[in-house]
Amino acid sequence: MAQFIDRRLNGKNKSAVNRQRFLRRYKDQIKESVADAVNQRSITNTESGEDISIPQRDIKEPIFHQGKGGLKERVHPGNDQFIRGDKIERPKGGGQGDGSGEGDASKDGEGEDDFVFQISKDEYLDILFEDLALPNLEKTQLNKIKEWKTHRSGFQTAGVPANIAIVRSLQQSLARRTAMTAGKRRLMQELEDELEKIQLAEPAQLLVEKQLKEEIAELRRKIDSVPFIDTFDLRFKNYEKRPVPSSQAVMFCLMDVSGSMDQATKDIAKRFYVLLYLFLTRTYENVEVVFIRHHTQAKEVDEHEFFYSQETGGTIVSSALKLMHDIVKERYPQGEWNIYAAQASDGDNWADDSPRCKELLANQLLPECQYFAYIEITRRSHQTLWYEYEKLIDTHDHFAMKNIRNVEDIFPVFRELFHQETA
Repeated sequence: MAQFIDRRLNGKNKSAVNRQRFLRRYKDQIKESVADAVNQRSITNTESGEDISIPQRDIKEPIFHQGKGGLKERVHPGNDQFIRGDKIERPKGGGQGDGSGEGDASKDGEGEDDFVFQISKDEYLDILFEDLALPNLEKTQLNKIKEWKTHRSGFQTAGVPANIAIVRSLQQSLARRTAMTAGKRRLMQELEDELEKIQLAEPAQLLVEKQLKEEIAELRRKIDSVPFIDTFDLRFKNYEKRPVPSSQAVMFCLMDVSGSMDQATKDIAKRFYVLLYLFLTRTYENVEVVFIRHHTQAKEVDEHEFFYSQETGGTIVSSALKLMHDIVKERYPQGEWNIYAAQASDGDNWADDSPRCKELLANQLLPECQYFAYIEITRRSHQTLWYEYEKLIDTHDHFAMKNIRNVEDIFPVFRELFHQETA
């Protein structure tokens, strides 16, 4: 079997070359594994990487081998059933096999486990939020929010081996050796010229000739003792994140915490908002997030109270929409801010309050928002709030509605709501 070794240097904006190539090659399988993993995580577990499992069948590589070629005859001992020229029937399916398959092996065979490897927190979040963006983000005032992009930025004297700049390091080594040996080489050349003159002169001056040879040998030894490369010759590629000017934005997170929202439903809502919060803080700098909890009354809260408070009560959804409208008028002028909102509820609401919610959205909030997403978390049939909101879909392109029935629906719905639009 022939073996091929890839010795190409690091590509631009890349480190750990083989790892990056592996992540690119199995990108689809890794994204699928990450999507499965996010549903199994606790809502508080956001600071670690993830163990990614790839089925053994998906990482098989093509093999280069020598062709057989020509005509060959083989004699296999122990054949008492066939003679030359006989045709052999293809084995029927359903046999025991040789036990080389993946997963569960046969009773007497052997199997192979899936390939499992660890990705870092940064790699996990990069894959998780790939191709996601805030919809309809417009440039207003460019003084707050920043996006970051990694660029090459010269060289540095310290770094990891994967980022070593070989050519630049050799240039530094050559410059150092030239500086340290230039004077000695010049003196050695002068002594060699003088030695050549003495050797041609008459009569012979053996004592002077011997002394010159010793001096030349000593200079050559000093030149040879200068190391080819030293630690302070090493240069490493430097990368820095540069801000890309963008627009300032605010995201309103509205969560129903009424008595009809049982613990499982609240947990799904919190998981959705954890994903949203991670996405915003990971992708954008200084984006503002406003948390609003509501039952019969709405209240603006901080991040900790939003996710961990046990307060509950009846349901009046319009209270949250009114509070959001008041906050927008007070702190976020429409001409200067991109305003977004995500509302999560089980759909349970006072019957006469649902039409009021639709009117608040249509007349006050949607004209101010770049995007408004409503997520209904329920296994039951939809109630009046859903049907009232449905009346806005045809007339408002920046309004979206999705239904989440269980934990497995969270990430697919999240990606649908915030999928990056292609130009």
